Amino acid sequence: MNSEQWILQRVVASTKISGTWESGTPIGTRKLRARMPTNIAEYLPRLKKLIPKLRGKRMGVLGDLMLDRYLWGTATRLSPEAAVPVVDFVSQSECLGGAGNVAANLAALGAHVEMFGAIGSEEAGRALQKCLRAEGIVEKGVVPDAKRVTTVKTRIIARHQQVVRVDQERREALRPETEKKLLGVLFHALKSLDALVLSDYDKGLITDDFADRVLSAAHQLKVPVFVNPKTSRLYAYRGARAIVCNAKEAGFFVTRSLGDEKSVEEAGRALLAHFGCSAVVITRGEKGMSVFEETSPRHLQIPATSFEVTYARVGQSGVERGATGRQVFDVTGAGDTVLSVLSLAVAAGASLPDAAVLANTAAGVVVGKLGTASVGPEELEHALEELRI
Repeated sequence: MNSEQWILQRVVASTKISGTWESGTPIGTRKLRARMPTNIAEYLPRLKKLIPKLRGKRMGVLGDLMLDRYLWGTATRLSPEAAVPVVDFVSQSECLGGAGNVAANLAALGAHVEMFGAIGSEEAGRALQKCLRAEGIVEKGVVPDAKRVTTVKTRIIARHQQVVRVDQERREALRPETEKKLLGVLFHALKSLDALVLSDYDKGLITDDFADRVLSAAHQLKVPVFVNPKTSRLYAYRGARAIVCNAKEAGFFVTRSLGDEKSVEEAGRALLAHFGCSAVVITRGEKGMSVFEETSPRHLQIPATSFEVTYARVGQSGVERGATGRQVFDVTGAGDTVLSVLSLAVAAGASLPDAAVLANTAAGVVVGKLGTASVGPEELEHALEELRI
C-alpha cells in the first residue's frame, strides 16, 4: 500500500458513523448487546397478532418535509487539491426525509397515510411529490409555495460510507395564506383519521400557535396526536397522546444531562407535567427506551434488541444468522421509526407498552440499514422472532 492509498483509506474510514443514536452514546461498528425483559414471552404473542392489524389504519402525518438525495460513487484516489477522496459518480437516488420518512414508515407497514406540509415549487419539491406518490402516500395535504425552499439533504456515498452531506434549506415560517390553506385541508381530513403524527424538525412549518390549533382540533375530534418535539418549543404540544424524544432532547428540556437511571426517571416525570401529555417515551440508544405514562407510578424500561443485521444498500437487507449483538451501521431515521410504529400500533389498539416494544424492535432493524429506511411487516415479524430471552 502506497502513501496515497493509506491516506485515502484513513479519510474514507473517518467518514464512518461516529455520532450518536438518540442518546449521545458514541457508535460506530461496535456491537450493542442487551437482554429483553424476562416477561418477553408475554409480549411476543400479542405483538405478532398486532402486526396484521396495522394495515389499513388511517394515519395523518404533519411536519417538515425533506428530500433525501444520495449520490453514489466509488473512491480510489485522493484529490490533488486537498486531502479528500475523489468520488467517481455512479448513480443518484432519492427518498423521503424528515416528516416524509415518518409517512414512509407508516406506509411500509400497510397504513393508509395522508401527508400534510409545505414545499417549494422548484425541482426538489416536484421530486419530493414523486417520492410521495411512489410510496402510495396521499399528497393532497402537501401545499406547494413558489416562495418557499424545499429542504434537500444531499449525501455523497463511496464504498458504502457517507463522505459528506450538503444541506439546502431555509427555516422560515409559513406565509399566512399558505398556513391557512394547509390548516383548512388538515382540519377537513382530521375527522377521518385514526391518529395524527406531528413530526417537527424546526424548519419553520410548526409554530407554537400552529401546534396549539392543531392539537385543539384533534382533541375535539378525539384523534390522538403523537409528537416528536423540537427543543425550541416546550409548551406547544400540551394534550398530546405521547411525546417521543431522545435522551439529549429530554436533557435539554429539563436543563440537565441524563447520566443515570435516576435522572432519566426524574426527567420522564417532569416532561409528563411540562407537556401535559398522557405519555413520554425517551429513546436511549443501546439502552433501549424508557416509557412513562401518566396513569402508571412506575416507568417501563425496554432494552435494545439482541440480534445482528448487516446491510449493504439503502433499504436492502442481509441478515446474518446466529450472530450476537447488533451491528450499528447507520442511525438515519431511527427516531422516525419509533414515532411511526408507536403511533400506528396504538391506533391499531395496542397498549402503549406493547406499542413501545414493537417500535423499539423496528428501530433496531432500521439502524442496520444504510441511509433513510423503513421496515416492512415481514421484517418486523422476523425481528420479533429473533428476540432472545
